[in-house]
Amino acid sequence: MPSNNATANEPAENLNILTSTQLVIQDALNKLGYGQDMFELLKEPLRVLTVRIPVRMDDGSVKVFTGYRAQHNDAVGPTKGGIRFHPMVTEDEVKALAIWMSLKCGIANLPYGGGKGGIICDPREMSFRELERLCRGYVRAISQIVGPTKDIPAPDVFTNAQSMAWMMDEYSRIREFDAPGFITGKPLVLGGSYGRESATARGVAIAIEEAAKVKGIDLKDARVVVQGFGNAGGYLAKFMHDAGAKVVGISDAYGGLYDEKGLDIDYLLDRRDSFGTVTKLYKNVITNQELLELDCDILVPAAIENQLTARNAHNIKASIVVEAANGPTTIEATKILSDRGVLLVPDVVANAGGVIVSYFEWVQNNQGYYWSAEEVDSRLKTIISRSFHSVYETSKLRKIDMRLAAFMVGCRRMAEACQLRGWV
Repeated sequence: MPSNNATANEPAENLNILTSTQLVIQDALNKLGYGQDMFELLKEPLRVLTVRIPVRMDDGSVKVFTGYRAQHNDAVGPTKGGIRFHPMVTEDEVKALAIWMSLKCGIANLPYGGGKGGIICDPREMSFRELERLCRGYVRAISQIVGPTKDIPAPDVFTNAQSMAWMMDEYSRIREFDAPGFITGKPLVLGGSYGRESATARGVAIAIEEAAKVKGIDLKDARVVVQGFGNAGGYLAKFMHDAGAKVVGISDAYGGLYDEKGLDIDYLLDRRDSFGTVTKLYKNVITNQELLELDCDILVPAAIENQLTARNAHNIKASIVVEAANGPTTIEATKILSDRGVLLVPDVVANAGGVIVSYFEWVQNNQGYYWSAEEVDSRLKTIISRSFHSVYETSKLRKIDMRLAAFMVGCRRMAEACQLRGWV
């Protein structure tokens, strides 16, 4: 995580993702003509549940984990959002991510509000069975506030289809399996959807294609740098490589790899471990900060928050930045990049592929009719492309950056629903 130290003449940069999100929401609502009452309603989730989850570890001891589930706004429909397992999970982070989910759903025109869950743990230090017990314990703890018409969880950081399968099974024991749509991101055999595992990266790839068109960049031979080589970053590097782009840099938590001629992505994916780590196998590794400042056409932060800040935004050489991660760019860095003419496609547009295909899975579960991989991909492309251009045109019309434009598009739908319900 970048340092938040400041010089005597320089105020500390705001790196709290909840407060920075609230600042952009307030700006968006002001530009839309809404008052302070609407901001007070939308600045925090309607509900936040904190749970304590006792888990019997393999050595016989009992460890108690802290978890959260936030439901930002359900004026449009049930809340929707992933569950992340990470040692750095905080309540503020979960709240901010729930707000972003509301915005993503609003921009993509999905019938959801935003939700998010998280557990403070390090799955890299837990066994398979310990993770299963944690997943089941979490579902028991939140079972009263989730469900296919209330709040629909999904995978996120360090959770996957297996995690969702355990959670679905536990929920079916508690609620007598009232619907498979309780959770999305499930394995195909348990009612999952084609394309869900790679959906976030596929959505980012579509956003990159649209951004390249408006900037007049040919993707073939375009130089791409991807920070993060987990699920989203790994799939995205593969998609870009297959599209003819030259992926010159990738990184994981331990550093980055660079080759101006283009990296062998298939080889790196084959050597990557289950946590997206590959650079430990190499000696000539660059730092993540060096990776972000590489000479390239397209930069994709696909790792963690606050990677592009006021400290390094002036050194970014890419002409397009597409946020595959949540919150990788601070407010100050967004302004710097925008002033420099860099096209920044914000997370709430670029990485919405996950929730869009989760919506497809929920629809298929409700219908009992399942779509082909081609149909899923076609529908995803339609929605991401439409979302991109809706936000891009708003940014051009209002002469604002795409992040503020995206917040305006997302907030407008929520605010209208809240007004019609008589909440404000």
